[in-house]
Amino acid sequence: MSPAMTLPEAVLFDMDGTLVDTERLWWEVTEAVGTALGHTLGPADTPHVVGRAVQDTAAHLADVTGAALAEDLAATLEEAFLRRVRAGAPLRPGAARLLAALTTHGIPFALVSASPRSVVDTVVAGALAQVPFAFTLSADDTARTKPHPDPYEAAAARLGIITARCVAVEDSPDGAASADAAGCAVLVVPSLIPVPPSPRRTFLSCLTDVDVATLGRITDTALPDPGVSRKRPCLTFGGDGAS
Repeated sequence: MSPAMTLPEAVLFDMDGTLVDTERLWWEVTEAVGTALGHTLGPADTPHVVGRAVQDTAAHLADVTGAALAEDLAATLEEAFLRRVRAGAPLRPGAARLLAALTTHGIPFALVSASPRSVVDTVVAGALAQVPFAFTLSADDTARTKPHPDPYEAAAARLGIITARCVAVEDSPDGAASADAAGCAVLVVPSLIPVPPSPRRTFLSCLTDVDVATLGRITDTALPDPGVSRKRPCLTFGGDGAS
């Protein structure tokens, strides 16, 4: 038998680039729209594209190309991205195994995305069909989306759990900043661009390196306040806690 295992209270997953390999699709769509406007996407554009909301990327393209209406660009980007997602978006390595392990251990988990509701629902109906999320939260569901803390604060509130007892799993600088600002423990599994370190962030190269015991340890190390209980009731399992 393995030693007693501390489990996280809840896990909050980013979607694009974290659970589903859609971040590359988003870059390719933005690249195509930018090219049509006479702008070649490059490294300087990365912070305005990777992990950003549709409206943020549209505003950036409008700024660098002189396009008149960012709203029209946002609609164009969203429509093109939806077409790509419907054609197929694979799960990231290790995602299915980790989601199954959380389900087995009865740990609630939710989806917290900066994508619009239409994109979230399309991805969930496809690549994430049958995954028992407690709920999904999109960019349309809070007044401000990532990098602001609002999405993760709202998700923790819906679960009835303080943010410090939640692990947020992210792949981008904006997503990590959002979870960090909300007070979550943050597991960063970078996809396209590096994410800067911070005291609340733990870095792993791939979700295949993650099990429920890993998430429990991350929660413990990110709780700085000795007045906050650092552990939920410990359960003992055989093996490594993953299915």
